[in-house]
Amino acid sequence: MITIREATEDDWPAVWAMFRDVAATGDVFAYDESTTEDDARKLWFDPPAICFVAEVSGRLIGSYFVRPNQPGRGSHVANGGYMVIPEARGQGTASAMCEHSIATACRLGFAAMQFNFVVASNAAAVRVWERHGFAVVGRLPSAFRHKELGFVDALVMFRAL
Repeated sequence: MITIREATEDDWPAVWAMFRDVAATGDVFAYDESTTEDDARKLWFDPPAICFVAEVSGRLIGSYFVRPNQPGRGSHVANGGYMVIPEARGQGTASAMCEHSIATACRLGFAAMQFNFVVASNAAAVRVWERHGFAVVGRLPSAFRHKELGFVDALVMFRAL
């Protein structure tokens, strides 16, 4: 059974290791192997982001963050980022985290949620986000440099809360 909880400082080493591994695959993250730990922490873990972890039997298998998509006049729209360890993919982890993040964004008072850069070739993620009410509202041609496929499109996905 997947448990999702707010991350603690003790979780950062595992989240950072997961971030490095997912970035190194070169197929789902805009971030790559050159992303420093400091930059990753500012993006994923430190305020204004709120980081959550998904675990099974005490083992971290995924993580997500929620934060304002933009400052000021765009701060009513949440942004989220998600990662799942490779061996836990296809087991409902991303879906559980998406559902949890929507509830979290609602609880925090956000009016909508936007994903700025969903890799179009990541069909599993696109299906999960669509199942949770997100729609593709924009396509960025050849915006992602996939490690194996070369240039692929990135999608902007949105849903009201």
